[in-house]
Amino acid sequence: MKYYIMFGPPGAGKGTHAVAIREKYNLCHLSTGELLRAEIAAGTQLGLEAKALIDKGCLVPDEVVEKMIASQFDSVKGVEGFLLDGFPRTLRQAEDLDQILAKRNAQVDGVISLMISDELVKERISHRAAIEGRADDASEETINNRIKTYHAQTEPLIEYYSKQGKYHEVVADAPSIEENRARVLALVETFAE
Repeated sequence: MKYYIMFGPPGAGKGTHAVAIREKYNLCHLSTGELLRAEIAAGTQLGLEAKALIDKGCLVPDEVVEKMIASQFDSVKGVEGFLLDGFPRTLRQAEDLDQILAKRNAQVDGVISLMISDELVKERISHRAAIEGRADDASEETINNRIKTYHAQTEPLIEYYSKQGKYHEVVADAPSIEENRARVLALVETFAE
């Protein structure tokens, strides 16, 4: 099994480009956002707790997300590996993921980082909110909080994975999805098997 991580700020195109990577390499795309939205839609206790936090632009507790991820690792069959989108977001989560994978005699094989400016983040998220009607994308205050959270908590992962030689970066600021997808796939080609 291969284990890849995709990260970048909100609106960088993680979900969009994960589809192409998933199809090309026969991976299971695990989006913590989608897993949480499914819990919220189902009205579970976890979903209700998560919704209250997400509406404020806050992150859901690590242990909740980690249980969902580990459960997927155990239950999904017929794939060559996993592409994690939205996890890990903090150093503690990265260390926890290493432990989860170590129990499976595995490790993170590569990190794909989509880089865009804060201004482009705001533009893309506002556009997405208008098209998809996502409440978590609607308020400027929430968007700014998500950007600030990304810089404070997720950017330290760059150093963490760089030291392991697993960090790979691509600038995803092209005007078209197709051009950004080509950049992302070209990057993944350099380290995926």
